[in-house]
Amino acid sequence: MLGKKEIAQVFEQIAVLLELQAANPFRIRAYRNGARALLNTDEDLETLVKEKRLSDLEGIGEDLADKITTLYKTGRLPFYEKLKKSTPPGVLELLKVQGLGGKKIKVLAKKLKIRSIDDLKKACLDGKVAKLPRFGEKTQANILESLGHLETYQRRHLWWEAMEIAEPMMASLSKLKAVKQLEIGGSLRRKLETIGDLDFLVGSSNPSSVIHWFTTQPFVARVLAKGKTKASVKLKCGMQSDLRIVPPSQFEFALNYITGSKEHNIKLRDLALAKGLTLSEYGLESVNPRKKGPFAGRRIDSEEEIYKALGLSFIPPELREDRGEFEAAKKGKLPKLVENKDIRGTFHNHTTASDGKNTLKEMIAAAENLGWEYIGISDHSKSSFQANGQTEEQVLKQLQEIRKINASKKYKTYIFAGVECDILPSGKLDFSNELLSKLDYVVVSVHSVLNQDEKTMTKRIIRAIENPYSTMVGHVTGRLLLRREGYSVNVAKVIDACIANGKIMELNANPQRLDMDWRYWHAASSRGLMCCINTDAHSVETLQFYRAGVNAARKGWLEKRHILNTRPLKDVQKYLKEIKKPKH
Repeated sequence: MLGKKEIAQVFEQIAVLLELQAANPFRIRAYRNGARALLNTDEDLETLVKEKRLSDLEGIGEDLADKITTLYKTGRLPFYEKLKKSTPPGVLELLKVQGLGGKKIKVLAKKLKIRSIDDLKKACLDGKVAKLPRFGEKTQANILESLGHLETYQRRHLWWEAMEIAEPMMASLSKLKAVKQLEIGGSLRRKLETIGDLDFLVGSSNPSSVIHWFTTQPFVARVLAKGKTKASVKLKCGMQSDLRIVPPSQFEFALNYITGSKEHNIKLRDLALAKGLTLSEYGLESVNPRKKGPFAGRRIDSEEEIYKALGLSFIPPELREDRGEFEAAKKGKLPKLVENKDIRGTFHNHTTASDGKNTLKEMIAAAENLGWEYIGISDHSKSSFQANGQTEEQVLKQLQEIRKINASKKYKTYIFAGVECDILPSGKLDFSNELLSKLDYVVVSVHSVLNQDEKTMTKRIIRAIENPYSTMVGHVTGRLLLRREGYSVNVAKVIDACIANGKIMELNANPQRLDMDWRYWHAASSRGLMCCINTDAHSVETLQFYRAGVNAARKGWLEKRHILNTRPLKDVQKYLKEIKKPKH
């Protein structure tokens, strides 16, 4: 069973596929109009289908109504599947290239006989694309840049998705009798936003049985390499997974080695050498072979002991990127990083009032089940028509409903009434200040005209920040990890504007965003920038994204004191009211 948003996306895909096949323009437009009509209606889809009133919506005729009904009831549409099969796979791959739509792909296919990503790359390198009408040198350069990003994307995986694959594998490995110690390493343990492959480390005195198990499981598509203590496999999901087995006495050293970034490990080994020691994946010993190593005759049971021997406080895996952690660890000034349990609620969340899958009350109940003290509701504003953005009247209606629910004391969780307000191309906000002043908070975000130059985009966002009724900046670069790069914006200047105006910067916890990037947070928070970890949830399930946001916050050296939504309800209410006070 599909919802409005999913069906609208299918219709948009159909329009693109028809465009590729040079179908009648009116037919193509009909699907796009149908998608827009679905997103813009306030009526419940189930009711429209049940009462057979879909064709009453402007832009939806009997044919589209039948297709919507089929998609709603079955989740499939034979016409759509047939259309995909009739389109060459290579051409469909071109849709992954940022900046290419149906019209441009059709021109490329017709004029240059391009049928694949490789064809497109060669044509760009040969300068042929630039010579096409309405393309030019700039478009060709942008396509080449997008192709470079695409190659990188295909080798990486989102942390969230990788962890969903790794956790059941870890659970199964831990049940093997031969497994005495078990951890996952690499960028997954450092909680990097994207990872290359899975690295499992096992401590065992019987490696052969573990190797056999690992290489014969149903999740394995192909064995890439198999040795006495190492194995690499290609998983059916497309990821590569590596297993390494070491004696239990070497486990902590090997774990330390496979966890740190290359830069962190080099610096750690150099530090050991400066102390007359050699640190490797096998152990920590004296440089002078005649002297006994500092750990001779005793077992190392934790990484903490390794760092302690080098005169350092324990460096959490998330910070092992050689970005100042050594200097802080020497002085005992590493941060007490935020934890999942510290989060008391989030503010950027959507309901069926815009493009969410769950109702207001369902989202509140889910927040209550998480044990949150509060939840903020911020559905889209009217200019985000693709996300069924709300009108001013609808925002006011939702505000009244939230006030009524709070007054009823039905839920232990308090509800903040907000909106995700579009920053228009000029920097003006999508709603009047009169309306925004009535809300508890306002998330300001860019959703349109993403191709502005850096200076224009930066000025646009700063103007929105300077609006007295804006509260926090949403997904500041608009990036979608492994799908598209962020728009051009001077993040440093936006940070300056937030600090100067006392506004909050969102750390968008959607695993595809994690925006603002963790690399900015350490310096920004030390200058007073307030963070809010927001899920950008569009369903009760995606409220769980807060955990990905905490990962990114930890990599950014953030503590509870840096994050608004680790604070108790009364403190948050006071903070939000202070933001709205006139600045003199």
